[in-house]
Amino acid sequence: MSPSTLRRGKSVVYSLLACALLAPAVYAWAPVNAPVAAPVAKAPPKPLLWKVSDQDNTVYLLGSFHLLKTDDYPVSSDIEQAFAEAESVVFEVPPAELKDPALAEKMRAMANFNDGSNLSQVLPADVHAKMGQVLGKDAVAQMEAIEPWFINLGLLIGISQQMGFKAEQGLDLHIARMAEAVNKPVSGLETADQQLAVLDATPMDEQIAGLRDFFNKPGEVPKLLNETHEAWRSADMAKLNSLVIDEVRKETPVTYRIINVERNDAWVPKLQQMLDGAAEGSDTLVVVGAMHLIGEDGVVEKLRAKGYQVERICSACK
Repeated sequence: MSPSTLRRGKSVVYSLLACALLAPAVYAWAPVNAPVAAPVAKAPPKPLLWKVSDQDNTVYLLGSFHLLKTDDYPVSSDIEQAFAEAESVVFEVPPAELKDPALAEKMRAMANFNDGSNLSQVLPADVHAKMGQVLGKDAVAQMEAIEPWFINLGLLIGISQQMGFKAEQGLDLHIARMAEAVNKPVSGLETADQQLAVLDATPMDEQIAGLRDFFNKPGEVPKLLNETHEAWRSADMAKLNSLVIDEVRKETPVTYRIINVERNDAWVPKLQQMLDGAAEGSDTLVVVGAMHLIGEDGVVEKLRAKGYQVERICSACK
């Protein structure tokens, strides 16, 4: 496997740490009824959890993996305590919008070409031929109206399901169910429509590069997914930086800017408002894809740079 192939493969897998919307929406398009083995007891994953404070309030920032396995639960006591102390919980997208039955169809509509193009026209001949070999010509013919970014995500979700990952077991949805059980207020940093627009805005050449990876080295995607999941479970930020940030930023810079940097920059003022503008003692738990929290472009460092007190919380890391 060439280094460039490995790097581009990361641009696909990192979606599971970047966009909450993709899991429940694409799930309906790529169902897989694979048998799931009984979970083996494990220690809870080490949390990617930070406490950001000013003189009056606290915002807990929790890094999610948007699809998880049964044995990724229960969550750590650190997460349970942060949840208990928070008066409200904020996600990337409001949970009610993620549960909207119309979401999957809205996503499919957004994924259609709107300029008269089709898949055969935009894909290089070698990629189109490889898709036909792997998926079957009839299946590819049914995708003619669909842009590569949506096919990328559908393939990723399908592979993830076969490996035992499930959208409904993602950390975001788990925390949302916890909040619903105790009637804790929930909200979102952006709308489903805004996140759909972000996914649809990625440049075509970078969409095609991701799709090429699936078919040139299909065995590398499960390998990268396992490596990324294990790095998330062990809260290995150096490895996560390497797997889902450093090379992705180099190989698909526009996608990285649109999906990560621009959204982080839009969220920071909203997080500041939770600290500066809320009533005293109004603590908040914010659950977003882990990619948005780590690295120099992450909201943790952006808030630190603005002078807030930042503390990493991980009892199991000590």
